[in-house]
Amino acid sequence: MLNFFLWLLFGAIVGWLASLVMRTNAQQGLLLNIVVGIVGAFLGGLVFNFMGIGGSNINNTDFSLGALLVSFIGAIILLAIVNLVRRGSVR
Repeated sequence: MLNFFLWLLFGAIVGWLASLVMRTNAQQGLLLNIVVGIVGAFLGGLVFNFMGIGGSNINNTDFSLGALLVSFIGAIILLAIVNLVRRGSVR
């Protein structure tokens, strides 16, 4: 049960930090930050595994600095894709 709350907390933090970097923070609330963090973690894990680097993310049971970095990069990629589709530019 504690892992679930940590997963939500770190997902919210990663999503919030990514939204600050991509300047979409004013458009997102807590729930969307959590979703962006968790989906971004999944996307980051896929991208890093595809590149052959490997890397854990917060969706695994590993809550390390490397996992947070992979999740953060994945969340930025996710927000860049969303901005590209919605606005026609990454920003």
